[in-house]
Amino acid sequence: MQQVVNVQEPVITPRRFKVYQHRQLDKIEALNKVPADMRFEMKVVANVLPFRVNEYVFNELIDWENVPNDPLFQLTFPQKDMLEPSAFQRMADLMSGKHTTNEVFDLATQLRDEMNPHPAGQMQMNVPHVDGEPLPGMQHKYRETVLFFPAQGQYCHSYCTFCFRWAQFVGKATRFNSNDADQLHRYLAQHKEVTDLLVTGGDPMVMRTRKLQHYLENLLKPEFEHLKTIRIGTKSLTFWPYRFITDPDADDLLRLLEKLVSAGKHVSIMAHLNHPNELRTEVCQEAVRRLRNTGVQIRCQAPLLRHINDDPDDWATMWQKQVSLGMIPYYMFVERDTGAKRYFEVPLEQTWEIFRKAYQQVSGIARTVRGPSMSAGPGKVEVQGVTEIAGEKVFALRFIQGRNPDWVQRPFFAKYDPNATWLNDLKPAFGEQKFFFEDEYAQMSAMD
Repeated sequence: MQQVVNVQEPVITPRRFKVYQHRQLDKIEALNKVPADMRFEMKVVANVLPFRVNEYVFNELIDWENVPNDPLFQLTFPQKDMLEPSAFQRMADLMSGKHTTNEVFDLATQLRDEMNPHPAGQMQMNVPHVDGEPLPGMQHKYRETVLFFPAQGQYCHSYCTFCFRWAQFVGKATRFNSNDADQLHRYLAQHKEVTDLLVTGGDPMVMRTRKLQHYLENLLKPEFEHLKTIRIGTKSLTFWPYRFITDPDADDLLRLLEKLVSAGKHVSIMAHLNHPNELRTEVCQEAVRRLRNTGVQIRCQAPLLRHINDDPDDWATMWQKQVSLGMIPYYMFVERDTGAKRYFEVPLEQTWEIFRKAYQQVSGIARTVRGPSMSAGPGKVEVQGVTEIAGEKVFALRFIQGRNPDWVQRPFFAKYDPNATWLNDLKPAFGEQKFFFEDEYAQMSAMD
């Protein structure tokens, strides 16, 4: 008879959450290793783009001997070239001389408006309406899926420098958020075509469990039988894994997730993981173990980013590590056309080559991952490759998801462009004047 071996759970010491924002940059002792001119550059950028980092991230995840090249440093600390040169210089000149807080704020607001703060028509096209009135804090872009932005979850344990929702966190910009659970529930009850709810932000895991429970527990009622899947987008597994272990209401959170699963809902934690180094700590691995014990699935996604993960070996290693921990590789995204994209974007051809070389290194069990995918206005467009057809070099593309479900899985082709980084850079191949979806998408845009 085989002996059962009891694996002892690691003892995780509780940790106090301590966070630093742009006004506390000088209080981060580790930055004393960084030259003074670089620290000033970081302050300039942090006055335009959001900055927030906690002690766990910079003490446990960053290799300070490898700064500024360390990928987790690049992921969380601002760099000069994240701003256009002229934009950087304008803010640097202002901050170098006599200035007021209001002057810095006004210039930052102007610079942010030049950085496409709300891409893919999300302010105009994605907001659902009831009786002609928009519902704040919700988006309904695809037939099956509703996004909800709880007001209490519109920040993160740390901010990613590449964030495509950066405008949620700065100034007085228009933001998506709602604390109206009744409105969410009424909309979902009325829309039987919706099978998936994605609770997103920011990061919903910054919320106390009782707040999350307020939004989710009612979804177990019979009128929500059509809602099959609850997704929660979060970076907390690697930016604050204590949320699932030693935070005061960590056990309550796990019980809530277990209750949802036991009642028949599919619950997916949509984990944002950008580099294999994020997964190396014992506390992160214990958080993954505890989450999986509730019956939830953990699906992993990230954009491909210059300076952070533009290496196929890093992706292959990350996917393999995810699988070994019981997580599911899900998406490789193309960096969106917003914010600091100029610093992070990689040409589509190179992005596809990195994906392909990483994909070749893993077994079928990790090939659940899809991509590279652009979350563009018309939908999620996958770059399937670069090929030659009838003597013309082209990009092969398809919709993974579309505003019109009929677009999904329809292949289409674009002229080869080695410099293209986004769907808007591409032109139809074979002498066509428009992509097959353009007229219908234009009509959708005009309606909104």
